[in-house]
Amino acid sequence: MSAPFPFSAIVGQDEMKSALLIAAVDARIGGVMVFGDRGTGKSTAVRALAALLPPIALVEGSRFNADPADRGRYTACSAAAKGKAIKGKVPFIDLPLGATEDRVVGALDLEAALTRGEKRFEPGLLARAHRGFLYIDEVNLLEDHLVDLLLDVAASGENLVEREGLSVRHPARFVLVGSGNPEEGELRPQLLDRFGLSVEVRTPQVLSERVEILKRCDAYERTPDSFAAEWKREEAKVLRQIANAHEALPYVVVPDATLEFASRLCMTVGADGLRGELTLMRSGRALAALDGASEVTPAIIARVAPMALRHRLRRGVLDETGSTARIARALAEMQGADAVPLAA
Repeated sequence: MSAPFPFSAIVGQDEMKSALLIAAVDARIGGVMVFGDRGTGKSTAVRALAALLPPIALVEGSRFNADPADRGRYTACSAAAKGKAIKGKVPFIDLPLGATEDRVVGALDLEAALTRGEKRFEPGLLARAHRGFLYIDEVNLLEDHLVDLLLDVAASGENLVEREGLSVRHPARFVLVGSGNPEEGELRPQLLDRFGLSVEVRTPQVLSERVEILKRCDAYERTPDSFAAEWKREEAKVLRQIANAHEALPYVVVPDATLEFASRLCMTVGADGLRGELTLMRSGRALAALDGASEVTPAIIARVAPMALRHRLRRGVLDETGSTARIARALAEMQGADAVPLAA
């Protein structure tokens, strides 16, 4: 099996890469929604990040990617509780558009029920994605009740299945990443609001960037292992950055002044509810940890603001400007003429 495309070799799309790194550092942010043109590296970036992360500790034989340090907490995972600790890859699970609810959440194992009369739970995609990434391409075409279910589980970190006389609860903590093309249908605002971060990606319009993308794609297709080896040092830097951020995250301070700045920004742009402020706080703390900073400043909040708020704003009847422009305008008003530059 050839090596995956290196995360650090992706040209441009800095905002998308930042959002994925932030979500990898703190899964509580609630996932990443990536809207944009086809063929802009959305799925490539998610797969590359999952492949980049170091192996995780697993219980051998566990169908739930159980953590050896968390044995016995869930009865559904008890069958493999005595298995030895091994190392395994960070899970990356694709959720197909045609997936049924039973395949997603899990269901009664019909073979065991019919042949042996046993009521046995057959884990679904949520169990396989535990401690990893769950990726949904064209999430705007997925049935709303499935999207709602996925977001509920992603927020709680647990999957509860009650059907056919079964009642099973198992861990399901994963980074939910959805992608889609707005031309093929929009996600309902109520559902979009529950994604932690929202990213807009566009086809590069700089000639040099497009040429560099062609060169790297061609080099990878010709000799994937050699291409990956060339980027090994850069990949190691990203890996160290993520590992250091994980360790530093609990110690990053969010001063009251920064919290006030975040709340005032949400009030200025008219963001509904408090999810915007919570996401600003969490993503700001993760970004500070990635930067090696000990506290979250208003400048860091300004950097994550477009990703955290653009999908939470109501569309103004008399305001034709996009959400990102409205956030930039609000930041400029709050910070004066020397506003912190926003990501493209």
